[in-house]
Amino acid sequence: MAYLVVLVLDDPDRSDALLTAWEQAGARGVTILESSGLGRARNAALKEEMPLLPSLRNLMRSREEHHRTFFSVVENEAQVEALAAAAQQVAGDFSQPHSGLLFALPLSHVYGLAKAPPAGKERR
Repeated sequence: MAYLVVLVLDDPDRSDALLTAWEQAGARGVTILESSGLGRARNAALKEEMPLLPSLRNLMRSREEHHRTFFSVVENEAQVEALAAAAQQVAGDFSQPHSGLLFALPLSHVYGLAKAPPAGKERR
């Protein structure tokens, strides 16, 4: 059975390290999306109430912060565990604040997972 592994990484600066760790743990492909959670969405709504001529200090403080959400389809539970362990090495203990959230879902049907690379090109 295949699994979809989803990681919401709280610190986008750790994205490169996470990708390297997942590759080393056996991920054959990873999709990345920029994402934002409820707390950050509420903070953004407050930022919309900024004065017409904000100070430079307010502009610097109002930099939007986002998460990165990573998706990878793996072929078995051992690979799920390998990606989870690699993610915790990069992000830290998921029971701690500002680390992230990881979950895996079983997939009943997966099409295109076992594609062979085009002739003359290796899989990345």
